[in-house]
Amino acid sequence: MRPEILFALFTDIKTLPGIGAKTRFLYEKLAGTRLIDLIYHLPSACIDRRAMPSIMDMKDGIVATSIVQIEEHIPPARPRDKNSPFKVRCYNETGFLTLVFFRAYPDYLKKQLPIGEKRAISGKVERFGGEVQIAHPDYIEPVSRLKDIQKIEPVYPLTAGLGQKNLRKSLTAALDKTPNLPEWIDPFFMKRNNWQSWKKSLLKAHNPETDAEIESSPAKNRLAYDELLASQLALKIVRKHVSHVKGRSIKGGGDLRQKLLEKLPFKLTNGQEEVIKQIHADQESEERMMRLLQGDVGSGKTVVALFSALNAVEAGKQAAIMAPTEILAGQHYKWISEITDEIGINIGYLVGSIKGKQRAQLLEQLENGEIDLLIGTHALFQDKVIFKNLGLAIIDEQHRFGVNQRLSLANKGQNIDMLLMTATPIPRTLTLAMYGDMEVSLLKDKPAGRKEINTKVLPASKIDPILDGIGRVIEKGQKTYWICPLVEESELIDLAAAENRYNEFRRVFGHNKVGLVHGKMPTNERQEVMLKFRDGEIDLLVATTVIEVGVDVKDATVIVIEHAERFGLSQLHQLRGRVGRNDMNSSCILLYHALGEIAKERLTIMRESNDGFYLAEEDLRLRGGGEVLGTKQSGLPNFKIANLTEHFDLLKAANDDSKLIMQTDPDLQTTRGKALRTLLYLFEYDSQMKYLKVG
Repeated sequence: MRPEILFALFTDIKTLPGIGAKTRFLYEKLAGTRLIDLIYHLPSACIDRRAMPSIMDMKDGIVATSIVQIEEHIPPARPRDKNSPFKVRCYNETGFLTLVFFRAYPDYLKKQLPIGEKRAISGKVERFGGEVQIAHPDYIEPVSRLKDIQKIEPVYPLTAGLGQKNLRKSLTAALDKTPNLPEWIDPFFMKRNNWQSWKKSLLKAHNPETDAEIESSPAKNRLAYDELLASQLALKIVRKHVSHVKGRSIKGGGDLRQKLLEKLPFKLTNGQEEVIKQIHADQESEERMMRLLQGDVGSGKTVVALFSALNAVEAGKQAAIMAPTEILAGQHYKWISEITDEIGINIGYLVGSIKGKQRAQLLEQLENGEIDLLIGTHALFQDKVIFKNLGLAIIDEQHRFGVNQRLSLANKGQNIDMLLMTATPIPRTLTLAMYGDMEVSLLKDKPAGRKEINTKVLPASKIDPILDGIGRVIEKGQKTYWICPLVEESELIDLAAAENRYNEFRRVFGHNKVGLVHGKMPTNERQEVMLKFRDGEIDLLVATTVIEVGVDVKDATVIVIEHAERFGLSQLHQLRGRVGRNDMNSSCILLYHALGEIAKERLTIMRESNDGFYLAEEDLRLRGGGEVLGTKQSGLPNFKIANLTEHFDLLKAANDDSKLIMQTDPDLQTTRGKALRTLLYLFEYDSQMKYLKVG
């Protein structure tokens, strides 16, 4: 139950003066329909109206306040022309000032600005044709109200139809109704950061004194920390619930892993050995494993996954590996089957296209415990798939699966260990924000023998020499990818571009040498073309970004990415990782059509670095969290104040603080703990509260 102290904050804004049905809709578009939504809508700039320069000294573009006497009303020179202004000539001892009004109501202006009387005026100064002017002043007030004008005024982001004055009036009323809340931040941390209480910080954030305070101030940092602390604490509460649902210690004898080690045609990297140790330690503990393995393109995550699975099999448990596509699942199955041949484990393969007797037999073997390791796609978490004793679930390219799909696989066994893997390096800030409830392993080093991919940035006008080069690559028996961008806004146009390239290249290289894959093709057709490419029936594959995670083509040595300026760094790096999966020299050519400053910087960074983790950080810096993950990516909290790049130190502090809280007061029963419950409800982590004992 939400505590009573927060009730006022979750009331509808229609309780505020001046907000009716029509304006409520505008507020809904802008921020939301509750007081809590409105009070977290912070200013984006501020205007200082304290300056009262002499009229003659007023500079073009400044905001100035002045006391003037009204001398004359000057009607529009062309009354029927809506663009002809109504002018009001004013003066004081320092010069003349003209007030300008377009589409004016003369009677209203004569009432507001009577000739011979004085008024306090404030607005943006323009110098035009030798005159000092203010068009549509922000304030026209009696002189007695000068002090009400002379202040630093917040400026808020708006939506069409809603003005600054109305919004400020509503915000003032909302802040008046805002209660004082109990303090949930550690007092020493508060003092060290020079922070005030939640309500004082909120009021200060709405009343900045300089533009610098808009960007960063103790008040804004405190509000950002509240948000980050709530998010991290909510993750830790779920983590504690999941891990304290008692796990099972999985400790194999090591015989299968030793056999695998002897069969591997390469030596494990230091990174692989270290990550395998971390995972085995998790498996052996009594707590349930929830680990995220981030491995850069080609870093050897599959080997790590296999060692983890064999540990479970040695301990008498079953393991499952789930991949997002049949091609990727088939690739895992083929490699793992070959490398574990003669080791003595039974491997099953289950995808949607396996049906009838073959499927029924497989499911029976699985339920009887005859299959040790099952590899497949979404098909693994269907109701009819029953394991005898599942101990470990490994999910590859985990960001391609929803949370519910992951949980469906987890529910196939009793408190099973989960290993999530991704080949998309995630910036540290986003990892903490999204996966603060998990242990994280990084796999950075590449297997021995892998060469750096040579990356070139070229204008689209160089296409002819590039095609000559591709011809030479094909003659050497090597393969090439040609990537055409596909963005939703112009999907049909870009699809046509891919088809045009396909037809053009067939004329150049021969009809049987070129293949085409794109997202609109049926999955089975797409897979058929990809497999032809892998098996040597096709030498040049024209594709949209559907090949970003896909078939492993060992002898592909060139990838050309057209309109490279449209892609983010992380996606370019993923695409580049389709080549260089061997000991041959490989190239990535980034073709651009139009290059802005940020796109130029992005492509320069790509050319200079092959480090996916560095590129992920740079991508975040250049594009921001939502863009890096894709706007539809779920899992990233929707922060109102906190900025993950700007407030990374606060995020780390919130992560550490929440860990300590869960160690010392796991059910939030102390005085601070009860205040933290209020914080969690404030940021609507209501569902996480059910895991705590009633306080």
